[in-house]
Amino acid sequence: MTQALQHRVGNARRSFFERGTSSVGGVPETILQSWRRCQRSGLAVDAQPQLEPLPGQNLRELRESHERLWRLARAETDALAAHAASTGSIVLLTDEAGWILNAEGSTGFLDKAGRVALIPGVCWSEAAVGTNAIGTAIVEGRAMEVRGGEHFFAPHGILSCSATPIHDPYGLVAGVLDITGPASVQQMHALGLARLAANRIEHRFFEDGLPECELLRLHHDPALLHTPGEGLLGFRKGRLVAANGVGLRLFGLEHGDIGRASYEALFDVPLSRMRDEGMLQDRSGRILHGQVDAPRAQARLHPVAVQLSTAPARAAPLPATASVFDAHQREQLVRAGRVLEAGLPVLLQGETGTGKEVAARALHAQGSRASRPFVAVNCAALPEGLIEAELFGYEEGAFTGARRQGSQGLLRQAQGGVLFLDEIGDMPLALQPRLLRVLQDRELSPLGGGKPVKLDFSLICATHCDLQQAMAEGRFRSDLYYRIADHVLRLAPLREAADRGEWIAALWQPLAQQRVLAPETMQLLANYDWPGNLRQLAACLRTLVALTGPGEQIGVELLPEYLRQPQNRSPAPSVDGSLDALTLEAMRHALAACEGNVSKAAKQLGVNRSTLYRRLKL
Repeated sequence: MTQALQHRVGNARRSFFERGTSSVGGVPETILQSWRRCQRSGLAVDAQPQLEPLPGQNLRELRESHERLWRLARAETDALAAHAASTGSIVLLTDEAGWILNAEGSTGFLDKAGRVALIPGVCWSEAAVGTNAIGTAIVEGRAMEVRGGEHFFAPHGILSCSATPIHDPYGLVAGVLDITGPASVQQMHALGLARLAANRIEHRFFEDGLPECELLRLHHDPALLHTPGEGLLGFRKGRLVAANGVGLRLFGLEHGDIGRASYEALFDVPLSRMRDEGMLQDRSGRILHGQVDAPRAQARLHPVAVQLSTAPARAAPLPATASVFDAHQREQLVRAGRVLEAGLPVLLQGETGTGKEVAARALHAQGSRASRPFVAVNCAALPEGLIEAELFGYEEGAFTGARRQGSQGLLRQAQGGVLFLDEIGDMPLALQPRLLRVLQDRELSPLGGGKPVKLDFSLICATHCDLQQAMAEGRFRSDLYYRIADHVLRLAPLREAADRGEWIAALWQPLAQQRVLAPETMQLLANYDWPGNLRQLAACLRTLVALTGPGEQIGVELLPEYLRQPQNRSPAPSVDGSLDALTLEAMRHALAACEGNVSKAAKQLGVNRSTLYRRLKL
């Protein structure tokens, strides 16, 4: 960082943080915007950021959950690390939320970076550590340089960082590649090197093809086909569903156009021309060379990575390895994430087992609060007489049996992070006004008195109930509904999937360990309606793994009895029917399949027996 630049940045900091004005030309506009975001989120520029790395076991789990990213990036990080070691800098790989997975390079500078917690197991999201290349690149969705005093917190002024997001084929950020060195040394080519490496990593995401997708490889120069310099566009039924950055830039598109742009909007001639002649003409009249790769017949759908949370979950979520969302649902999650980032609540609606908590954790992981707590509260599982105390906390001696030191309550545990109220449709009516006041005022008073506490959290709610019907029946307050449902996202049941076989293959692949599902076994699995949705399907597949050894073929004799017997199908519920009615239908179906055994039906659906008793009034 030159003396002139250092002087300009110093003036800009004094102007912004001391006088509240913006010095024109002092720092880039993206840095000013980041400083403003940090201030709005409550970060104090003169504070000392306290960053503790994850314990060893949690760091191992974090790395294992991002094994594919780690594997695809390994060749590039190794090559960059050798270069970085010779220039006194380091290379970092993070996940999509800014958690550092790996750091390599100059041993001397690794020690200096460690003094400001720039080490594996620490989250460098913008919300956690203010303006920095990693976190700000995630927020902006593009490559960023943050040099010296451009960092929000003064201790980070020793760093000069260049980071670029790594996007998956579907346009979502999969991780970040960062090159960091001392601010006193000008990092001439760091950002360019990071971009080139990210292009190569993104290219490797397409190595195994894409599910049910025609992959188009393009370039002006045929010699550059099958290299990281080629453009990659994936089309499914004429719709662009996947692309790498090179392919998007070739047509002036952005990652947000994935899922929206059509083949006809880009090309004048049919795709068969590429197959026959090895070239295409686009709408601008350019001739592009290339080829078309046939779609992969049965492929794994791309999973939404679920961020590890250091906060204990109150309800057992569907495991991350068993959560699969198709391209449409991923697009819906991205939109919901934007709503949540704007400070508005999101309501998830779906039947039991459709992955509502998995979706909530994905929203937490992709947002600016990813490094803060994720607190999940199952409103249906809390003892009715203690719900208020559990949610709002209490002072010492507030009631008989209260803890001696009192309790801060679940809402305060979510401070600065995300509060997930699951099964909110089952919250007792008497408690709803108290929750409404807290959500309106963002302030609560613990039971038994005590000073009111200001609250700051993003809110996600979920329910299997039809809240419109519940309001009409007087079981749910309309004013509370309109406070929690600024944006509603419906998670479809498994029976509505166009190809259940594809979902089963997606769930089976990480579990299989070389086990093989016999064709007739796969057929029975694909034909079943799965009233318990993804949770029930995942439990069934895990059971098959437990019953067999690696390399075995799994026949129909190992399937649960309810799969081997003909289904007693009730008439399919109308698509226009209420969500609550669909849930009740699924519960009745499971109970009938288990010949009235409530315990077996509850286990099959992945719910508590009390839920079945309460919902079906047994």
